Amino acid sequence: MAVRPLVSLVTGAGSGFGALTARALARSGHTVYAGFLQSNKDKTPDYKDAADFARENNCQLRGIQLNVVKDDSIKRAVDEIMAEEGRIDVVVHNAGHMNFGPAEAFTPEQFMELYEVNCLSCHRINRVVLPHMRRAKSGLLVWVSSSSAHGPSSPFLTPYFAAKAAQDSLAQTYAVELTQFGIETSIVVPGVFTKGTSHFATAMKAGDTAIEQEYMEGALKGWDHIAAEGHNRIVSPDADPGAVAEAVRRVVDAEYGKRPFRVHVEYDGGGAAIVNGVRDLVRETFLNRLGLADLLKVKKFK
Repeated sequence: MAVRPLVSLVTGAGSGFGALTARALARSGHTVYAGFLQSNKDKTPDYKDAADFARENNCQLRGIQLNVVKDDSIKRAVDEIMAEEGRIDVVVHNAGHMNFGPAEAFTPEQFMELYEVNCLSCHRINRVVLPHMRRAKSGLLVWVSSSSAHGPSSPFLTPYFAAKAAQDSLAQTYAVELTQFGIETSIVVPGVFTKGTSHFATAMKAGDTAIEQEYMEGALKGWDHIAAEGHNRIVSPDADPGAVAEAVRRVVDAEYGKRPFRVHVEYDGGGAAIVNGVRDLVRETFLNRLGLADLLKVKKFK
């Protein structure tokens, strides 16, 4: 396990990967702040569920209000954690939102909303958290990416896929800029999970219904159902979203300086690990050619 219990902030922890990850880290002995969109701690089930879990498992899991697209909300949450703990060791960038429908039918505003949640929110949080990590000369950013970012992709999910690809690229470039401050980066890449998360159930619908009908009642009629059925068919019955949480936990618990840059959790045979293996090798080779090899290794101050 990591040298000491780490103070960790998990975004989008109200359901799915985020809720599972927050609990896995807390069970492992870390102090975990689970970011919830809601603010009323007395009347929303997320806070009660977290408190009940902490009590039943004798661990440190605390709900905290966090709207990842609002700078003031992020600052309040980080200030609260710093006041209570004096440090933030780990941020798990998990918050995300999906869509389903033909790309053209989503308005530019909807594309931007999905980009805000899935990508830009990570940058917003980094700008508030990283000054504390840089002063501490240590820290860990865990980015929950998607196999669709640079691996298999399918129709009707375009805005989400584009945003997750941007997030993955953001993680890669942040990584080499942070190593000399003692800050590590790990990217966890889930494949397709059709059960155990709320991604598909809460997916954004296309805003331009007229355009949507031209597709879904015209040339692409029925293909959305084929795509949905296909996702269900290719995923192994053993697929467990808890495996994503366990992957994050193993990263956090790993020895400082030896954490993996990328971890894949695939049950769909999509092959993202193959694609990313090549991409990451090309990235490392190019940085070596530029004389930037040292930026690939975290600088240890402790």
